[in-house]
Amino acid sequence: MSAEERPAGRAPAPAADDPRPEPVEPASPEGEVVSGPADWDRLPDPVRGRLAELAAVAVAGLPDADVPHRLRRFARFTPAKRARLGGQALVHELRRSAAFRAAVLAWCHEHHPAAADADDPLGAAALALLGNAPDAAALVARAARRGEAGELRAELDAALSRADKLSAELERMRAELAEAREEARTAGQARDAEFAQLRRRVGEQGARLRSATDALDVAAADVEAVRSQARQELAVIVAERDRERVRADRERARADRAAAQVAAARQAAREARQADEVRLELLVETLGGAVAGLRRELAIGGGGPRPADLVAGAGAVRPGAPVDDLAALDALLTVPAVHLVVDGYNVSKTGYPDLPLADQRTRLVRQLAALAARTGIEVTVVFDGAGVVAAATRGSRGVRVLFSDAGVLADDVIRALVAAEPEGRPVLVATSDRAVVESVRRRGAHALPSAVLLARLRG
Repeated sequence: MSAEERPAGRAPAPAADDPRPEPVEPASPEGEVVSGPADWDRLPDPVRGRLAELAAVAVAGLPDADVPHRLRRFARFTPAKRARLGGQALVHELRRSAAFRAAVLAWCHEHHPAAADADDPLGAAALALLGNAPDAAALVARAARRGEAGELRAELDAALSRADKLSAELERMRAELAEAREEARTAGQARDAEFAQLRRRVGEQGARLRSATDALDVAAADVEAVRSQARQELAVIVAERDRERVRADRERARADRAAAQVAAARQAAREARQADEVRLELLVETLGGAVAGLRRELAIGGGGPRPADLVAGAGAVRPGAPVDDLAALDALLTVPAVHLVVDGYNVSKTGYPDLPLADQRTRLVRQLAALAARTGIEVTVVFDGAGVVAAATRGSRGVRVLFSDAGVLADDVIRALVAAEPEGRPVLVATSDRAVVESVRRRGAHALPSAVLLARLRG
């Protein structure tokens, strides 16, 4: 801003490199002019607040070059928020930076000329401080006096308002006191009347009490007579009860003796029966040992072929032969002591692959149980344990349900079951797994395709 553009009555702005305000001649509160600069450390709070407000509004409109670096972060805030949060920093920067004071003063003259209104002593004092005007101290003192007068006026108005409220309260309390006195007088009259009525009632109750006391004495005499008679009757009853207790104790003692005799007789009979059973067991073991010794002595029970096995021209199912149709399966199911081992998931996934695994297991075990009930054969079904994510299926009557351990295949469990059977027992393995079929056939078991078993289960 040029010298011609500066408003009249304002001193030129100090140089930008001068951090201190120029000395002015402040005025004392009595109007006397004193020499020396305006004291920024003792500024009245209203003047300090007006400086912060003007600087907060100006910061948003000044170029970044005119705003000190430490104040630029406040430019993003609203003016009210800048004045509240950064007021102290803004005033401190106005005090130390002449360039910032000059920029804020120029912005106020250009955009906020109403701040220098004579009716606004705070604005005039703030602009005088920004421009280091000679009368800055006097304007600050005037603003302080105006603020003190406003505060005194506000306090006076508040005191008058409180006095009016106290007067109204006093009148209300006087009215309440008069009302309370009237109520007390009325209550006293009512209390006197009630007291007289109570005296009459007390007299009546006294007469009734005397009558009741006389009746009570008569009743007490009657009660004492009844109590004496009751004590005599109670003594008779207690004596009779004692005699009954003695008789009952005698009967209980006889019953206890009889019960002890019965228990002793039962114990003796039990011991005699146990002795007989032991003797019988020893006799059976002796006979069994004698029979076994006789078999060994006579070399009875060799493992040779049966006579029926040596008849020429009679065909039989060879161990390990495949069972490819229902007729061959039915023939094997009639063989005594046959053992059917089922590859669970291989059969269930062949017959009903659309069902969940748990439903497949349940349906297969139910059908195998029905087959076992019809034929009387031994049935064992083996599932992979890794496929069980819910509660394991329980075996039905006549069906043994096994699950392989973790890390063990059901195929290996099936091979172990076939290997555990004694040589010569007919074993039937239901599976379509070629590797399982080959391994069990080498051990003499019959291979049954899953489809043939499913056809029999449906039939």
